[in-house]
Amino acid sequence: MDKTTGKQPLAAQARALSKAGDWDKATLTLRQLISEVTGVATLSLTINRDQYSLNSLNGTVELDDGRALFFKYHNEEGEDKTIEEYYNAELLRDSGFLVDVPLYACGEPGRQILLYQQRFDRRMADVCRNIELTQDWVAMLPVVEAQRRADQEIWTATLPTLHESTLNQVSAEPIHQLFYHRLISEGLAPGFGGRVASFYVDQAFQLGEERLSWQSLSNLRWVINGVPYAHSLRQLFAEAAARLSPTALSHHGTLTAHGDAHNANVWYETRGERPQLVSFDPAFAGRHIPALLAEIKATFHNIFAHPLWLYEPARSAELYQVKVLRRGDTLYVDHNWQLTPLRAAFLDAKGKLYWQPLLDSLQRRGLLPANWQRLFRLAMFCCPTLVLNLRVDGGSGHTPDSSALGFAMAMMLGSEPLDDASDDFTDWLNGLTPAAAVPHEET
Repeated sequence: MDKTTGKQPLAAQARALSKAGDWDKATLTLRQLISEVTGVATLSLTINRDQYSLNSLNGTVELDDGRALFFKYHNEEGEDKTIEEYYNAELLRDSGFLVDVPLYACGEPGRQILLYQQRFDRRMADVCRNIELTQDWVAMLPVVEAQRRADQEIWTATLPTLHESTLNQVSAEPIHQLFYHRLISEGLAPGFGGRVASFYVDQAFQLGEERLSWQSLSNLRWVINGVPYAHSLRQLFAEAAARLSPTALSHHGTLTAHGDAHNANVWYETRGERPQLVSFDPAFAGRHIPALLAEIKATFHNIFAHPLWLYEPARSAELYQVKVLRRGDTLYVDHNWQLTPLRAAFLDAKGKLYWQPLLDSLQRRGLLPANWQRLFRLAMFCCPTLVLNLRVDGGSGHTPDSSALGFAMAMMLGSEPLDDASDDFTDWLNGLTPAAAVPHEET
């Protein structure tokens, strides 16, 4: 609240109006804010309403001087994040990453907004969605090649930045807002605070035909498509809080990275001889990011979140059949989700061109923890469970079947199969073999 006027600042007003569905007033409020930030009157403004804007607002604005700009700001981050994001973009650019740098950045509390030169490129997420909805696997070839080049370019820019950091340096990185800080709250057990508390604890769950309490669901074992898994939901949340804390991660290698470069934050630029990927929205970028977290969000969101089930769960019934049955202390989930040819190609590229050389480099420098696979799995587990509420009544549009599929995906990513069983993710992860060296002891 502005102490002088007694009113909410403009960005906060627009945020509240958009959440209430009053898009006309939100538009007028943002036009006023942008005019004040740029010093130029606005002629028109459009707020994008798409499935990928999970925690932010973005859109386009036409200025009176003839320029058209792209704007965005976050809904959930603290009051200082916009101006930090501006500097993060410069950091990435100076480190050799392909990234958009804003033309204007306002970081005043309640007025945070970034304005970029407007692009007419599509976001990579939209390009991929169209390919999968039409099943045009021929059209995916240049897209896959662009992704492969991007993975190679990201690694090339990343390698010179690999280093050791102090606990204070690691703890200050904003990427922990995406993982650890969503698991904790003062006065609550680690792993059961933050979004876990607001999304899941003491709530009711409808998974397929099964109605379950939090107490029941969190302690069940899982068998997914006939594969038994080692952990319960409760165990994974608790372990994630312990293993992904800045203190635990500060003993390992760190690097400069975007941190949230999923394909809704990436332009598919086609102006040159061949398409290239250009990132934006580096709100969680930094110099001292724990190496095993840097590309986790991109690995999950670009590959395992598709098609449809996370971002458009109401449409998932068009593609998937899900059956859920509880027997004693075990939940059995059968589904027909699998990687599409596009996502399988992305997974192959990310493994060969980014993760494998990263693991090799960490191992050779003695910076790879012995339990790196557990850390990898726990971070992947956090992506679907903490980015959106997976419950049917959680406000994300989930159906009983898509909710069951979402939790099954999270369990597959976070827990190892038992009894020598396997799944596609486990096979891929086991295929990443760090170069021979003596790793650090597990912490």
